[in-house]
Amino acid sequence: MIEHLPILPVLLPLLGALLLLLPPLSASLERQRIASLVVSALTLLAALTLMLHTRAEGIQLYVLGDWQPPFGIVLVSDLLSSLLVLLTSVLGLAALLYACAGEDRTGAYFHPLILFQLMGINGAFLTGDIFNLFVFFEVLLIASYALLIHGGGKQKTQASFHYVALNLVGSSLFLFALGMLYGTLGTLNIADMSTKVAKLSEAEAVLARAGGMLLLVVFGLKAAMLPLHFWLTRAYSSAAAPVAALFAIMTKVGIYSLYRVHTVVFGENAGPLANMIEPWIWPLAIMTVVAGSIGALASPNLRELTANLVIVSVGTLLISVALQNEKATAAGLYYLVHSTFISAALFLVAGLISEQRGKAGDRFVMSRKVRQPALLGVCFFVAAMTIAGIPPFSGFVGKLLMLQSAEQGSEMLWVWPTILISSLITIIALSRGGTTLFWRRSTDKSQSDPASPWQVAAVTLLLLAAPLMVIFGGPMTEYTDAAARQLHQLPASLDVLLPGGPS
Repeated sequence: MIEHLPILPVLLPLLGALLLLLPPLSASLERQRIASLVVSALTLLAALTLMLHTRAEGIQLYVLGDWQPPFGIVLVSDLLSSLLVLLTSVLGLAALLYACAGEDRTGAYFHPLILFQLMGINGAFLTGDIFNLFVFFEVLLIASYALLIHGGGKQKTQASFHYVALNLVGSSLFLFALGMLYGTLGTLNIADMSTKVAKLSEAEAVLARAGGMLLLVVFGLKAAMLPLHFWLTRAYSSAAAPVAALFAIMTKVGIYSLYRVHTVVFGENAGPLANMIEPWIWPLAIMTVVAGSIGALASPNLRELTANLVIVSVGTLLISVALQNEKATAAGLYYLVHSTFISAALFLVAGLISEQRGKAGDRFVMSRKVRQPALLGVCFFVAAMTIAGIPPFSGFVGKLLMLQSAEQGSEMLWVWPTILISSLITIIALSRGGTTLFWRRSTDKSQSDPASPWQVAAVTLLLLAAPLMVIFGGPMTEYTDAAARQLHQLPASLDVLLPGGPS
């Protein structure tokens, strides 16, 4: 069973989703809930086991059909991919727990779609070649199209149309980039590409550069990098709370792809193409943080505020990509895990607040008070303190690591003001929002039902990351340091990734 661990996070959700579409599970929502939670828990267990096994034994290679790389389909579990698979599995379980309180009743096929989404995201993190990255992108996008419109409504339909249209354009550009890179390198296996990119002729290097820049556009669209970020706020704020929580990992798939492709293939060892996106990524990263911060100040409700804070986190992670060193990548990975958990938790808290404030929803207007002010107030306070980077929560550690990773004076000149000012703006925006939601209230009593234990369990599961990532900060940073080192020092792993040698 150990040798099959790398494929289990992909296979389990796939088989679970297929079974949920067939009788007798398809005939009963209760059966679907139980089955999807069991599959999600098993996927989480498999992801945790895979991460621990990879940490102890090194990179795990899974060759499908026994076609050896670089020619066959291969899954690669290294420290980075296994960490993100575990992160995705936790998010999936939290989203399903929250939905079991009744959100899954508002539309059809919710549970199979969530599992298909998990399959696509886990596959994107584990694949060892860019073509299958495209395939898994399409799987997760198709599932996300249906999940975004779950529950129906004009607002969701409009958001879904823009989201689908932009991603179809992105998929087309992805195919053009793959064609250029395959035509020049003769392979799409990421490890094999890294051995060939520095040996290209001048004419081939021009085409490879064009393909790499197209990938920057594609991954930037997936990550919501400025100026390709306009779809995110509307899409995330209109989605159902558990769907938006799961979507918190979607932008990180784009960030992961930038780490994987532009650090490994077009990194320091790429000859004339080394670090080719650096002049572009710096201004785009800074401006993405600025755009997200301005959006946060202008947000009329908590969901849009959280969506704009996701854009801020994307810009911060793009800064770690722009710095192009192990220390920045390690800091980025810690910040990635923290920001994904907490933004997902804020989406769920926004959903609970919206349910308990009646027609006002989560808008920043005077309304009747929530049914459970103490519970929701504490959850909002912890999430807000954490995402703003206030000690002693994980956001403070993540931003401190990011600041420390800027070592040169020119880097500090850009990184420090950007991160610190965006943190101040986040505090202002969340303070304004929290004050309105919990203190500016009418005398009307709330007639809503209290939060379900399923919903409370989901929010608690995600918020636990805030203290746990500080309490276990030592092992966590050791892991992210090792993951960054493994990513940047790929030549040391080529014997494992290409057992038969380069093609």
